[in-house]
Amino acid sequence: QVRLVESGGELVQAGGSLRLSCAASGGAFSDYVMGWFRQAPGKEREFVAVITWSGSSTDYADSVVGRFTISRDNAKSTLYLQMDSLKPEDTAVYYCAASPMLTHYSRQYAFWGQGTQVTVSS
Repeated sequence: QVRLVESGGELVQAGGSLRLSCAASGGAFSDYVMGWFRQAPGKEREFVAVITWSGSSTDYADSVVGRFTISRDNAKSTLYLQMDSLKPEDTAVYYCAASPMLTHYSRQYAFWGQGTQVTVSS
């Protein structure tokens, strides 16, 4: 069983930056595509970003393009999300997830973290 634990979420002012981390254990980290998803109150969980097995390719939701950067360190079994130019609309619980295949769909991710709260004030 793969265990994922997010950290780094906090209250930040609009225009500020945060770096989220996701620590993995219990499996071969490099065997998984890793994704970030988020869920705001009253909204469905949405795709944010994904990174392939070796980190050679990434993709982002239109709402975060140019502001967020996903990365991974396979030697440390850790996934990151650098968030810059944050907006109040970015307020949500952020989840990391692992999938054996490259996908944007949450249903295809087998393992999930508990989430970390990001709150952006105006």
